[in-house]
Amino acid sequence: MTMESNTKDQQRLITGAAGGALALMGLIRRGPLGFLMMAAGGFLVFRAAGGSQMVNQVTGGGPTSSKPIFVEHSVVIDRPAQSVYDYWRKLDNLPQIMSHLETVTVLDERRSRWVAKAPLGTHVEWEAEVVNDKPGERIGWHSLPGATVDNAGSVQFESMPNGSTRLHVALSYRPPAGPLGAAVAKIFGEEPSQQIAEDLQKFKQSFEAQSKN
Repeated sequence: MTMESNTKDQQRLITGAAGGALALMGLIRRGPLGFLMMAAGGFLVFRAAGGSQMVNQVTGGGPTSSKPIFVEHSVVIDRPAQSVYDYWRKLDNLPQIMSHLETVTVLDERRSRWVAKAPLGTHVEWEAEVVNDKPGERIGWHSLPGATVDNAGSVQFESMPNGSTRLHVALSYRPPAGPLGAAVAKIFGEEPSQQIAEDLQKFKQSFEAQSKN
């Protein structure tokens, strides 16, 4: 089975599971909001069952037709920029920083395989490539063709006058099920803009504490 086939199966599994759960929540909730949740859930189940081609023909969209979602957040860490960069550049450290990541496996100097948590206990995976690496200052990457979640981003390490570091993360991604997928993810607390702010704050506290010991 090809990577592309695996990716499509993962997308259908995630979409179908999210759709079923969303429809059930709507049935329990009732009312106008419940009706909308049931409709959205039914759409996702229909899409997962193979109806996406028909939907795309009606809407004029495609698997990657949704607009990318942008996430940005910054935090100041009381450690030198080179020290913070060195930790991040070891990509297998990232699951200790980002709670939505399960594993990051380094394949070579630039390529790595990422596995991330998705709604309802599922997961998504992709390969990424580092395309901009300036030691002590910046790391930039993008996902490679065939990724379940198309994404790209950068981490900047800005040296401050007092010796601390302003860490700035910028990320763009396309949800597996488009805008509806993003809405479902947000309902289940798996939306990166919520996670990154919390994760960076935890990283700040943990990294500063480790450095003092």
